[in-house]
Amino acid sequence: MPTDHDLYNELSCYTIAHGDAAFIHQHIVDAFIAQTADESTKPISLTFALVGLYLHVERQFTGRQVQLAHMKLAQDRGAITVTDVMAAPAGMKATD
Repeated sequence: MPTDHDLYNELSCYTIAHGDAAFIHQHIVDAFIAQTADESTKPISLTFALVGLYLHVERQFTGRQVQLAHMKLAQDRGAITVTDVMAAPAGMKATD
């Protein structure tokens, strides 16, 4: 009986070979990471997977658009500092 990893590898071969501009492969990568996450999964991997799935399911992003969003998120990590936050105008109070 094939394991989840075997089935994932088979599906990966299909989606990579599919070669469409929408890049459906991104969705199976994100889904597999989210589905198989455990205590050894890097938090950033799970975060990116969940963001990718949200963008696809809720915002109808293509795999290529999700991939570009992942790249943008990776590029901007740590770009906002405490100084930036403190310099921003105050928002609503928690009781508002």
